[in-house]
Amino acid sequence: MVPPDQGGGLMRADLLTEPVTGLDEALAAVDALDRALVGGLLRPRPEQAAALAELAQAVSGTPLAARVAEAAGKAAAGSAGEDHFLLLAAARTALLGAAHDALMARVAEATGRAPAEEPATRPGAPEGANLLAAARSWLADLARAGWQGIDHDMVSQAAPVVSAMLPDPALRRLATLLDGFAAELAASCPGATLDRVPVRRWADLWSRALILTVPGAAGTPAVGTVTGRLLPLGVDLQEHATAAQAQVHAVLEPSGGDAPRLVRAAVSAPKPDTVVGAGVWQLLRPRMSLLAAAGEGRSMELTDMPVTAEGDLLWDDAHARVGEPADPFATARVALPAAADCATAPLDRHPARIAVPVFLEGYAVQRDEDTVAFTVTGHRIAVDTDRIPAAGPLTPEAVAASGACLGLLRWDAGEFRLQPLAVEKTVRKKTVALHAGAWAGGTTDKAGAKAEKAATDAVKVLRERAGRLLRK
Repeated sequence: MVPPDQGGGLMRADLLTEPVTGLDEALAAVDALDRALVGGLLRPRPEQAAALAELAQAVSGTPLAARVAEAAGKAAAGSAGEDHFLLLAAARTALLGAAHDALMARVAEATGRAPAEEPATRPGAPEGANLLAAARSWLADLARAGWQGIDHDMVSQAAPVVSAMLPDPALRRLATLLDGFAAELAASCPGATLDRVPVRRWADLWSRALILTVPGAAGTPAVGTVTGRLLPLGVDLQEHATAAQAQVHAVLEPSGGDAPRLVRAAVSAPKPDTVVGAGVWQLLRPRMSLLAAAGEGRSMELTDMPVTAEGDLLWDDAHARVGEPADPFATARVALPAAADCATAPLDRHPARIAVPVFLEGYAVQRDEDTVAFTVTGHRIAVDTDRIPAAGPLTPEAVAASGACLGLLRWDAGEFRLQPLAVEKTVRKKTVALHAGAWAGGTTDKAGAKAEKAATDAVKVLRERAGRLLRK
């Protein structure tokens, strides 16, 4: 482990394995509501009534106590209205927010970095009241039916609401959420035949959507500008059958001597399902010059770049130019320990959103078939090799052979896990670095070049087909 006086992003591995007071109880109450939603709350069974009571008890010492207790009682009796379901979603959101805050406090203590300040937000405009009410009504019907009671007729009722919301920018966030949620439900209909229900995920989507139906709830983070040097740490690539997103994590050194801070910059693009692997970079690369800089190991000089209070750069190539070479591992050893963490907006406080850049070295590696773990000062930290993208040279085998790792600390399956972004390993007595985003700006690597060529051919064929269709 890196001694505190020699830099390093992660100082106290023991803190990441110790229990967090109250966390298990909060998550158990969330799980209780989630289980109740599986069978639906139109005619609740005794075990569902007990689950609702457990949720109400979990917030009994908060300002929500009286109203949530009433809502839980109405739901247990099968007479809950839309406002009661909204209160249950609010209690669930509050518990997950508290869990997020407790985990982030533990991360701040472990890394020794300055905790993030509460971000400033602008309240959303209270527009589209009728559409918000329609969305709330549909979500209440889902809660009554439960995931095992959904059918195509019920799920399809979201379509006209989504279509009416999409033209309004103030409602687009909720419309997109409802559209994706309805698509997942439709693909699983009828619910009565499901062998496995994604209980936590659907409850997350349901409760978030309900909260967003409150007029003005969809606030936006305050936006300012920053000027200074951006030092990329790594690229987190997330790929879906029809879309891809790359998020660059970096340290910003503001001009004027202000303290460094962690920031992020993301770019996304739709994609055909035939474009996979390294070909994904072709879709993302033209949209953000930062990807090329990160892939080539260079810094960027920013001038008045827009940034939210949460540390998300609203990337505009007009406000950036490529700077000097900047080794991410040097940044991790020198600049990362002093950088303040990103803030989190109130509605985004959820354990699944935790993704904190950290740096480890001097660990022992444990490998058991497909699982990898690091032992840091006697404490085991699981490594999430499933998150390593195929669109780069980083592999689970390289992680298992590494001596230093730059990654994102996440919370998953009841424990902290490390998602590798880059590793250093020794090859023929030389230190070699492998980055998940090494091919972001292009590559001469044989495997990467082959995948890029295949993607180029696939995109070319699709464009020709699209052209013929448009000409008809």
